[in-house]
Amino acid sequence: MSPSRPNVLLIMTDEHRGDALGIEGHPVVETPYLDSIGASGFHFTNAYSASPVCIPARRTVMTGAKASSHGVFMNYPTHLDLTTLPEVLSQAGYQTHLVGKLHLTPHRKLYGFDSADWADAPAQPDTSRVNNDYQLFLMEHGLYGPDIGRAHGADENGWVARPFHLDDRYHFTNWCAEKAMRFLERRDPTTPFFLKVSFHAPHAPCTPPAYYFNKYMDADIPEPEVGDWARVFDEPQRGLDVSSWRTALDPKVMKQYAAGYYGSIEHVDHQIGRMFNHVPEDTIIIFTSDHGEMLGQHQWIRKRSAFEGSARIPFLVKLPKSAGIEQGRQIESVVELMDVMPTILDAVGADIPDSVDGSSVMPLLRDSDSEWREFIHGECSPLETLDSGMQFITDGHEKYIYYPATGDEQFFDLRTDPTEMVNQIDNPAYQDAIARDRRRLIDELEGRPEGFVLEGELTPVGGPTPPYLPGFENLG
Repeated sequence: MSPSRPNVLLIMTDEHRGDALGIEGHPVVETPYLDSIGASGFHFTNAYSASPVCIPARRTVMTGAKASSHGVFMNYPTHLDLTTLPEVLSQAGYQTHLVGKLHLTPHRKLYGFDSADWADAPAQPDTSRVNNDYQLFLMEHGLYGPDIGRAHGADENGWVARPFHLDDRYHFTNWCAEKAMRFLERRDPTTPFFLKVSFHAPHAPCTPPAYYFNKYMDADIPEPEVGDWARVFDEPQRGLDVSSWRTALDPKVMKQYAAGYYGSIEHVDHQIGRMFNHVPEDTIIIFTSDHGEMLGQHQWIRKRSAFEGSARIPFLVKLPKSAGIEQGRQIESVVELMDVMPTILDAVGADIPDSVDGSSVMPLLRDSDSEWREFIHGECSPLETLDSGMQFITDGHEKYIYYPATGDEQFFDLRTDPTEMVNQIDNPAYQDAIARDRRRLIDELEGRPEGFVLEGELTPVGGPTPPYLPGFENLG
């Protein structure tokens, strides 16, 4: 007996730039298995994380709700009471399982999953006890010691990079892939499954196995672009904190960081290839990430900003043949993470809860000319080093950014300037587009408790606003 509805495999990486795929035409990184999903399925070229930092983005994936609905704009531990994707699928008769990162509070809460192999990161800050399943795996294989999974010494939020210090099979990425394969071997074959596999890579520490690190160290990696509007350092800096947000690294150090980052992506890609050998044919596959990584661009690392390196993400969809939809297309319509949940529920015929803000992309898969949203709104607060949060509007072709603390604005024409080298905010040729997006943002923020809009106009608030809305305070 086989399930009458399609299975669903949702794969997520962490901190994966939207341009860091072979199918994007990247000059260095190789991702053959992911490329095959996009080339034979659907490749969304304008996909974004509207709140590009781990917890807000993952709350959005789990609920289909935007940040102003789920209440959190930064990595902040608080309750999440909205209906979740695995909860709906479990009620619809799916066997649901999580592998890897969830990054919700409290730890070990299943949030609708029937079962889990859970670990939010390779690190184990509390060495007095085993607090996740990856740590248990290492101990069961005789690997003891303080924070042994991170004994390489590379920081979990920084630019120090090197090869992994243990055999490949003990890497967090390999562990995720193998736990996914174990679930696929042991699942109930009479029931459709929903499997979410959430890798930690390429999030720092950028420590892929030596093969991948060395491959990219031997490659010709372009140096990061820096716009005049962004420059804070005139030359490489020594002595910066290894997790500094603004950076200007020595070229050799920057290359190590990039080699670790790109090597981590290819390592994940190859492990996904292992998983594909065990995935049944009648399976919907969706691949995305929670946010990107600036990787030295504009003298930033990490995420949180509205810039393309931070906010644009991969978004690939592959449907089984039973869906009866012609595939192998790029789609330029602007999508974001709140669309994942309604897309999956629509594709399997489950009801979409009223709490969902996103939209199913299934109409776009059937007909790319289907009516769709004109833009997305994104936000995050606070931003390190800027004493502000950020708000942005984009349709994937142009982008308007607003900093509520000061009222500063930026505007980029992504069609002619995809790396955002020239801020066009004062260019007369773009004033109509800027006014349009400013009005869109006002409409999005009208009535918010932070006071972003007064008397119908954007109004500076004098500093960063809280990382949460009222009612979402950390309840301990």
